[in-house]
Amino acid sequence: MFTLVLAATAEAHAATSSSSPVDLLLQFGVEWKYVVWQFISFAILAGFLYQFAIKPILATVDERNARLAVGLKNAEDTVAKLAEAQQQAAEEIKKAQAAANKIIEETRKTAKEFSDLQAKEATTRGNEMITKAQQAIDLEHKKMLEEARLEVARLVVRTTQQVLARELSDAERARYNEAATREITTV
Repeated sequence: MFTLVLAATAEAHAATSSSSPVDLLLQFGVEWKYVVWQFISFAILAGFLYQFAIKPILATVDERNARLAVGLKNAEDTVAKLAEAQQQAAEEIKKAQAAANKIIEETRKTAKEFSDLQAKEATTRGNEMITKAQQAIDLEHKKMLEEARLEVARLVVRTTQQVLARELSDAERARYNEAATREITTV
């Protein structure tokens, strides 16, 4: 059996070494005119695919990347504005605390001057002033937080509007403002 395989291999080797590569291709049934037509058909198909499929997809991807870059820039601007608003709120709170501390100090001085004659009345006035100052601080704090919430909500709506790339109706804008305010309130 082994000798039969060796004989067939030697015979095939002798047949291929004496023939040219073209004869070998013809022996396998390859015809050049069909190969050329298949190459031309493939080139036409590749050209159509490139023109009508790949180019539009690449253009869409580039456009989306540009929109994402704009959205990210707007988000960064919004974060910067939010940080600035928080910094301003902190400064206002410090000012209010300084004013409250000043009022408290004045109240203490007044209480010491009149402690012999009007100790009870001075204590009552001091407590009232502290309460009013605390209420003023609380009111100012609430007012500033509300302003910050409204500003953040407005910025969120504006960013959403820019990301969606369309004009929002008043109802949608109000709904987004309300949702953003609720979200910020929970934070």
